[in-house]
Amino acid sequence: MKACAQCGRLYPDDAGFCPVDGAQLGRPTSVPVPVDATDKRVGQLIGERYQIRRVVADGGMGRVYEALDMRDKRNVALKILHAEVAGDEVAVERFKREFEVSKQLPHDYIVDVLDFQPTKDSTYALAMEYLYGEELRATLKREGVISPARLVRMLSQIAIGLDNAHRLQFVHRDLKPDNLFLGQTSDGDIVKILDFGSVKDKGDNAKKLTVLGTTIGSPFYMAPEQAQGLDTLDHRADVWALAAITYECVTGQVPFQGNNGPSILLEILTKEPKAASVVAQGKKYPVPPTLDRVLAQAFKKMAALRTESVGALADSVGRAYGLDGDHLAWARTGEADLAKQIEAKLPGLLATKVDVPKKTVADDFFGESSALGEAPEAAPPIQPPVSSAVRPWSSDNDTVSMEIPTKPALPLLLLVGGSALLVGVLVVVVLVLLR
Repeated sequence: MKACAQCGRLYPDDAGFCPVDGAQLGRPTSVPVPVDATDKRVGQLIGERYQIRRVVADGGMGRVYEALDMRDKRNVALKILHAEVAGDEVAVERFKREFEVSKQLPHDYIVDVLDFQPTKDSTYALAMEYLYGEELRATLKREGVISPARLVRMLSQIAIGLDNAHRLQFVHRDLKPDNLFLGQTSDGDIVKILDFGSVKDKGDNAKKLTVLGTTIGSPFYMAPEQAQGLDTLDHRADVWALAAITYECVTGQVPFQGNNGPSILLEILTKEPKAASVVAQGKKYPVPPTLDRVLAQAFKKMAALRTESVGALADSVGRAYGLDGDHLAWARTGEADLAKQIEAKLPGLLATKVDVPKKTVADDFFGESSALGEAPEAAPPIQPPVSSAVRPWSSDNDTVSMEIPTKPALPLLLLVGGSALLVGVLVVVVLVLLR
């Protein structure tokens, strides 16, 4: 490794100058750590192993540093909880669980969490691989939407990582653009899924940290069963969240909108989003109607009717853009090659008319029809909070953990939405029995 004496950044051995300030680089052991008057941790050794070089980002839960791993001679991202957060046993347990879960996961497309350590100032630190690039949130903030080829490649890589996690009975439960990190290469992005601190372990011996009826996740990307705090939540909640991210990537806005958490959750429980091909009109990259049906299937209110896996969702999105093959191949195909294949098929796909299925009673509750046909005019888009390019962890911003009361004080909006779903289930059962 090499280090910059002016900013403290660390670089590979083949680097000569710091691209940030132009300073010549030297060996970390011979380059003094720049003094940071605002943070006394800079320059300190954590766990007798990690020398903190500089502050990277700050948030409500804690602070992220770039540090030098003195044992393995590599740079790492070191996340340290704020002292007041370190006093919360559940917060600390979730923090530690991110490390424990990471040890069981493959890391081709999932960030590698390397170590968990208590600190001398009575808090805790997580060491993880240091990533170069930016979160998808920052990309969307700058560009608005992303190209179809970039989307398909990204979804394909996410699907490989998540399907492996799902096979191990881990549900991420907080997928959002802030937790998808894009590292740029000459072939296209390499995605890393961040923050398994909110993971739901569906294994038989899993330790339960969430009280029944508590909602964990980010409202804009929350599946109906997750919004209701149901213990039946499984990997298909991640399918819903990834569909919501896909919708945002192609339209520039989230599919379900509202002014606050309860209003967003009511939209999720009772409404269908306007067709992406309609919302994306006038955007840089037109959306074919073939994608509308894919998203409608992924947004089924009942998990049993939803797209079965994130891999199946990635396959369906790629085929909606005219690609042959599957996500296992597209994940490793260069973005330029994918773009050529999509451009050859897109004109015909844009002219495709997707048949709207006949509306049934069940569609009133779980419907697909309204998402594919003429939906009511959507309210002006209300975007999720925008974060900095690097965020310490998801709960600093729009991740929520809220207990849904069971007393008469239950919010009327959530009660109405939950009741509609229950009535819908009964209607479907009756229809099946009458056949």
